[in-house]
Amino acid sequence: MENLSYYEILEVSKNASGDEIKKAYRKMAKLYHPDRNPGDATAETKFKFCNEAYQVLSDDQQRSVYDRYGKEGLQGGGGRRSSGGFDDLGSIFEEMFNGFGGGGRSRQSRAPSDKFPLDMGVEMTISFKEAIFGCEKEVTFSAKTSCKSCKGTGAKDAKVTSCSQCGGRGQVHVRQGFMTFAQTCPACHGEGTMPSEKCTDCKGKSYTETKESVTVKVPAGIDNGNRLRVSGRGNMGKNGVRGDLYVTFEVQDDSHFIRNGNDIYLEVPVFFTQAILGESITIPSLMGELTLELETGTKDKQQYRFRGQGVADVHGRGGKGDMVAQITLTYPRRLTSEQEELLQKLQESFGIESKPHESLFESTFDKVKGWFK
Repeated sequence: MENLSYYEILEVSKNASGDEIKKAYRKMAKLYHPDRNPGDATAETKFKFCNEAYQVLSDDQQRSVYDRYGKEGLQGGGGRRSSGGFDDLGSIFEEMFNGFGGGGRSRQSRAPSDKFPLDMGVEMTISFKEAIFGCEKEVTFSAKTSCKSCKGTGAKDAKVTSCSQCGGRGQVHVRQGFMTFAQTCPACHGEGTMPSEKCTDCKGKSYTETKESVTVKVPAGIDNGNRLRVSGRGNMGKNGVRGDLYVTFEVQDDSHFIRNGNDIYLEVPVFFTQAILGESITIPSLMGELTLELETGTKDKQQYRFRGQGVADVHGRGGKGDMVAQITLTYPRRLTSEQEELLQKLQESFGIESKPHESLFESTFDKVKGWFK
């Protein structure tokens, strides 16, 4: 994987959009996440490469440099490094959780002697309203604790022997055609050792699990894929140090409002006569109601922007986004005879202006007739 391009790592094309790259990253990250592959060094390596690829391709500036100069261009300072695979909001909450094992300092994902990552992740679904205005939510999760009985080895009385399949190397070699590949040993999962006899307390897993919960304050403006770090609420290793808990958010859609970054879009149905006359109408907003002053002759898909009526920036930068009202013109489904008569009179009152196609195509008709003479 090290020799693959960032696009190949995420299995996307070079023309992939930002959303496609994000979707591919989330798929790959879930596939290779250490929590789903405990003790699998190969999966952990692939997870790191996926993170590296997403950090670059999700940043327009870095992606541009990478497309032109490759990895060497990034190493030479051509682009800035981004903060991680997801928007990490941990710094906002360090003060809340300083009491849980070590303050705001980021710890290593896994100590050399631990068989599982200390950091762990959970996903949480919240409503559109909760994301816009913020809320408090209780997170329930299962945390691993290194088994004290076997000292985290998974072996009774911590007695282990060298793996018979890989000879203690942690890897096996597989031959395919004329090529030979090194793979993580499937028997010992890369550890190089195996329990002489499984620990009766942890059943050979090297850890026990307990259900826990913590209440987190979700900030206003959080969005899909944003990640919140809760310090010291992850898994606990042999040395008694706990990792961090990462909560990744999925925001439900609203039936009327559509979010794009910090901007909010609202589709506003307008009857054709309202658009022609330029009426004033009342529309909903995140904070209540707004008055939309239609221009005379408003067109279909025309947009009206209300500054500062969008979503608060979750990082506390730049204030609020805008709300954009997009017009959708509607027409009557059927007409009464009286309405038809009125519309006919209205059209006739505009004279030649009501038939713009005639003046536009007059010369074209004469030209086409000449083609067949």
